[in-house]
Amino acid sequence: MKIQGLNADIKRCNKCRLSETRINAIPGEGNTDAKLMLIAQAPGIKEDEKGKMFIGPSGKVLDDLLESNNVERDDLYMTNLVKCMLPKYRKPKQDEIDICSDYLDKEIELINPEILVPFGHYATTYLFKKYDLLLPSKQEFYTIYGRLFLSDDKKILPLQHPAAVLHKPDLNEVLVKNYYKLKILLKDCKWYPLCPMKKFYEGGILDRKWIQLYCKGDWESCIRYQMEETGKMHPDWMLPDGTIDEKLRKKEQ
Repeated sequence: MKIQGLNADIKRCNKCRLSETRINAIPGEGNTDAKLMLIAQAPGIKEDEKGKMFIGPSGKVLDDLLESNNVERDDLYMTNLVKCMLPKYRKPKQDEIDICSDYLDKEIELINPEILVPFGHYATTYLFKKYDLLLPSKQEFYTIYGRLFLSDDKKILPLQHPAAVLHKPDLNEVLVKNYYKLKILLKDCKWYPLCPMKKFYEGGILDRKWIQLYCKGDWESCIRYQMEETGKMHPDWMLPDGTIDEKLRKKEQ
């Protein structure tokens, strides 16, 4: 199945109660070759009326966050966990998620993005369960926002939903900081072609996670990158998190 066929199935879906109250079921949209896929919870009123993603108040917040980081919508693919508007903006019910997530699974398979970016609690929870990642407690859930996680074949960057700013304006600074990660993740570290980590990885003595989480992931948080940028000396066997790997040191000697 191609994405156009899947989108047609989404638009005419009547598998759950939400089809009785919606105007439009909203399929994903954007760059089908995107490296990043943004996954929100569900459409809002404006989206339901027009049949488009992120055109309401939260869409304006998202556009501002993207613009501040020179990220274009055309750089991304965007979709929802639940494709129909939730009446009175209630929380999605588990059977609605169970039914609708089949569409999301197929979107992920067809678009095959390198990085999944869930917005908010429900989309993040679904992806963490899908990819067997450990979910924090409810009290600690906020700590995973803005952090990059690695499963077998996907990287996941949970972010607060843009709508969070509409309810709590004081969160804006946090969202600006976390959404900056989107810009970072759109390209690999500029030092990677010359980095000893590349040599160690290609030589089979460095775990893939270091490359995926740092060199081809959140490279700005890499201690090696930070030291390289400031001209500070660092040994070849220092890992991206700043720890010293004696195994790598012995290989170099």
